[in-house]
Amino acid sequence: MKPVTPVDHPDFTDWLEPLFAFTCADARQLIADFHAEMHHGLAGEKSSLKMLPTFIGRPSGNESGRFLAMDLGGTNLRVIAVKLDGKGQAQIGATSRFVIPAEMMQGAGDRLFDFLAQCVQTFFNQHHFDPRRPYNLGFTFSFPVDQRAIASGCLIEWTKGFTATDVVGKDVVALLDAALHERGVNNVRVSALANDTTGALMARAYGDANCDMGVILGTGSNACYPETRLDRLSGTPAAAVDEMIINMEWGNFDKLTPTEFDRRLDRDSPNPGRQRLEKMVSGMYLGELARLVIVAMIDRGSLLTSGDQPFFAKPYGLTSAHLAQSDAMADYGLDHIKAADAQAIARIAHLVFRRAARIAGTAITAVVTWMDSQLSHSHTIAVDGALFEKYPGFRRQMLAVIEEIYPKRADHIQLKLTSDGSGIGAAIIAAVAAGQSYR
Repeated sequence: MKPVTPVDHPDFTDWLEPLFAFTCADARQLIADFHAEMHHGLAGEKSSLKMLPTFIGRPSGNESGRFLAMDLGGTNLRVIAVKLDGKGQAQIGATSRFVIPAEMMQGAGDRLFDFLAQCVQTFFNQHHFDPRRPYNLGFTFSFPVDQRAIASGCLIEWTKGFTATDVVGKDVVALLDAALHERGVNNVRVSALANDTTGALMARAYGDANCDMGVILGTGSNACYPETRLDRLSGTPAAAVDEMIINMEWGNFDKLTPTEFDRRLDRDSPNPGRQRLEKMVSGMYLGELARLVIVAMIDRGSLLTSGDQPFFAKPYGLTSAHLAQSDAMADYGLDHIKAADAQAIARIAHLVFRRAARIAGTAITAVVTWMDSQLSHSHTIAVDGALFEKYPGFRRQMLAVIEEIYPKRADHIQLKLTSDGSGIGAAIIAAVAAGQSYR
């Protein structure tokens, strides 16, 4: 598809190109700001990066045995068994999937956790597991928690349609443990509480000793890395290990310069002033940013006609998935528009997604250079998420900005698609937790 020229839309290039540019100078400033926020966050000072300890380090690759994972991410529940061979290879041995009934999601909390325990029982029965053999289980609980230890975390609030009573403020690991024992499942120990970011890192790091960062680039965005300078951590128990993975919650980073469209999106969002980086980078918001630009260009008389405006009237009606398709506007119901208008919309999407990719690539570079200031060593970045996996050119644009910042050492950063951190990664976390201790 040929690029739109200024002749097609006289003010298009002059107005939008610089507005959504993210230059090498911008990237260097982001790195400096990221390092400052990381320093403050680790020290327990005011920072837009939470820098939360996960109370776990990376796997050695020597962990072996069979471990369980429970993945509670929404209305579906998955219980899996993962076999670790002690040589860096992980294999899923058995899987059971369950749909959580609405009455469990929205009823009494003890009934919900009894249902989870029942699913573990069903898993054992379906796959003929010995109920007397002990297992460690990693619990992926994709809701906001205040984690105080590797196997302890209190629910802050429910999301995703869950309203189960008497769970907020409670330790979800303790609730699951109690439900398992109540049902007589005494051979399962919930040894770790996991999130998808840490899980992605662990899933890749088990077989790749160079992996030292996990990144989510999907509906949302987050990152984690192993911190070795543990004296920087404020209010954390001394560790009997050499490193601790830090959950950065980087989606909240707030030192980027917003455009008028970013400000409008943020103002109208349910959480104004929060998750500023995520609103520029993640799949949940990029379609909406493009929609806001398209509406503004229609208003300026630079794109489509006023009669097309109703197609773009619904907030979040234009999604990242729409824009990832080769014939996006036809699939969106605008198969009647001129070729020049279709090209202009494709260009808008390109600019919005290019900026997102360059910010993500720069943020990764900031974390890597925090760990390795001269970029002297090889670093594998475990990346999960549909935005990274499916949007055309997203990975290429991430690599492009890394090459601009470090033209001679960019190949020291390798981006690797890593899926199933909530399954395989959680099981590996359980394995590592079984061999680590904190005092």
